[in-house]
Amino acid sequence: MKTISDTIKSIIIIALVVLLGTLASMRLMKIQIVGGDDIVAPNRYASDALIFEREIVPTRGEILDYNGNVIIGNSSRTDIVLQKAFFPQDLQEGNRILLELYRALEKHGYVFDEELPITRDTPYVFTKDDVSGVVEDLNLNVYASAENCIDKLISDYKIADDYSDEEKRIIAGMRYQMIAKDFSYGIDLLLAKGVDPDTVIEIKELGNFCRGVEAVDSAEREIVRGDILPHEIGTIGPIYAEEYDDLKNKGYAMDDEVGKSGIEFAMERELRGEAGTEEVTVLDGSIADIRTKKEPVSGQSVKLTVDGAYQVKLQGILDKFLQDRPTYNGNKVNKGALVVLDAKTGAVRGMATAPTYNLKDMAENYDALLAAENAPMFNRCTWGQYLPGSTFKTITATAGLNEGVITGNTSFVCNRFYEFYGGHFQCTGYHGNISVRRAIEVSCNVYFYEVARQLGIDNITKYAQLYGLGSSTGIETGDAPGFLCNPETFAERGQEWYIGYVIQAGIGNQDCGFTPLQLANVAATIGNRGTRYQPYLVDSLYTFGSNELVKKTEPKVADKITLNHEDVYDYIIAGMMDAAKNCPAPYQLTDLGFDVAIKTGTPQTDFNDKSKQNSVFIGFAPADDPEVAFAGVIEGGEYSKYMIRDIILAYQECYGIKGSKPNPVLPPESRNGTTAVTTTGTGTNSSAASSVSTATTVTAAN
Repeated sequence: MKTISDTIKSIIIIALVVLLGTLASMRLMKIQIVGGDDIVAPNRYASDALIFEREIVPTRGEILDYNGNVIIGNSSRTDIVLQKAFFPQDLQEGNRILLELYRALEKHGYVFDEELPITRDTPYVFTKDDVSGVVEDLNLNVYASAENCIDKLISDYKIADDYSDEEKRIIAGMRYQMIAKDFSYGIDLLLAKGVDPDTVIEIKELGNFCRGVEAVDSAEREIVRGDILPHEIGTIGPIYAEEYDDLKNKGYAMDDEVGKSGIEFAMERELRGEAGTEEVTVLDGSIADIRTKKEPVSGQSVKLTVDGAYQVKLQGILDKFLQDRPTYNGNKVNKGALVVLDAKTGAVRGMATAPTYNLKDMAENYDALLAAENAPMFNRCTWGQYLPGSTFKTITATAGLNEGVITGNTSFVCNRFYEFYGGHFQCTGYHGNISVRRAIEVSCNVYFYEVARQLGIDNITKYAQLYGLGSSTGIETGDAPGFLCNPETFAERGQEWYIGYVIQAGIGNQDCGFTPLQLANVAATIGNRGTRYQPYLVDSLYTFGSNELVKKTEPKVADKITLNHEDVYDYIIAGMMDAAKNCPAPYQLTDLGFDVAIKTGTPQTDFNDKSKQNSVFIGFAPADDPEVAFAGVIEGGEYSKYMIRDIILAYQECYGIKGSKPNPVLPPESRNGTTAVTTTGTGTNSSAASSVSTATTVTAAN
């Protein structure tokens, strides 16, 4: 029989066992590293195990044309990175590794891309004006010099005096990059991207002496067709420091890439998808385990409203026109724009601008394109703001007929000259007794001077706005709002308003500016008898790698002109149909199997030199039930309407008109005058190959 003392001893022993067990468990849960919000406590490994979380980057969605051909896709590349989990904490050892890796990559032609805005050589000076981010990162005062910044990096990271000035600067730049890119357990430091196999082999061999370096597979945005809508497709790029605070809250890491322009920017959320997370366990300097905690969700593929075959044809039509008519009045003619819309929906079917560029060229030599003559990177379709000239007479006619200022039978006498408050104005011909339909056909200035006078500037402004002028269209990638000709706009621009500008506004020939996209939408609105749709570029979204439809864009009515008289558009459209009959034989629009409606304009672009002009047109077809609407501008030229026939025929081939079966054939990519063989694929699950990684005027004409 146990004594009381024996019982007490047993209780003590049991308590000690429990206590030791608890201490052992606590020991196993301890993590022997410092910092990092993404570090999590180990629960299955020894005390020296390091466990952290890192992002799994989702596959970015593709950008497809209307027929499913891949314009932008993805490919793989090999990058050289530093991983903090294996990089030595000893600063001097880390400095040795950084310099050795820099030299190894340099030997193979790879230059470390740093963000420290300080010259490479002494005396050190800043290479940009705004360096507030740098001095803030280094905890220096706002008056710190470039020399102060380098000295701070050398001191903080114990960069030894044994190194040369050049070597110190290299290490300092790499150390600053670690700060700028938030180098952490979950974020690697990119040393070089897209390296070749020989370099990979050498770097892996160096891994035995340079702890933390690794070759990793990464996704590369692949430009499959750089000649299709380059201005609208846009680009992706690294996250800048000023963007990071906002994007970090949306789940982005500092080393992620993000859409910077065009569709890549406008559809960033849909294209990116959702990042996943994985838990990494490092034990004895090696990865012991990787567990997926959240699966990534691939981005959605974006299908555009533009068929690639038609876009290539449209660009070719514009380029050929400019090549065939290289000069006008001794001046070079090499700039212009064409926009084509689905008249029934507002979907963009094509946008050509000249000069243009190939996205692959932009990826390879951005600076050369930026400095190129005539600004090929400027999208004249959506950001060029042009005088509409006589095409605006359709808007003045709408206002006059709808407000009851004129009827279809109201006539005025045109004897070429017109006086208004002491100002002398003129027409391009003697049209005699003329009504609105004929005035549209022959583009009679005198007729529309009188209509504008009776309307007044407020009514002219009202109807211009109803047609969407003076406001952005709402297209996904953004566009210029343009500007109206009225006292309010003149006041905003610091210009003086004169009463004579009222009648000039009525013929589109006084300070105003509209984009070709807006003008094409004016044409579509006339064809739809006052219903204006919002233009759009995104047709639909699909689950990545499949034909599973996620979302289809529905046409959106932006505005509708309330008609006070049912026959308003009868006269306007009839006049535009008559105008379409005035094209020479090679460019005629009367043998297409349906009627076409057009209006042209030749606004003067230089107050002092009336020989300088642009050539503008708008139109739609079939005239009685429009399916396609279009607009074009040729800067400093004439006869832009000669492109209309080819625009319509190409549209019929690629999209069909009046029930005709479309047969679009995407030609090989043309780049720098050379045709390249490109596998584009069809369908949303296709794979792809071949990549790299305003003016003042006083008179108008027709």
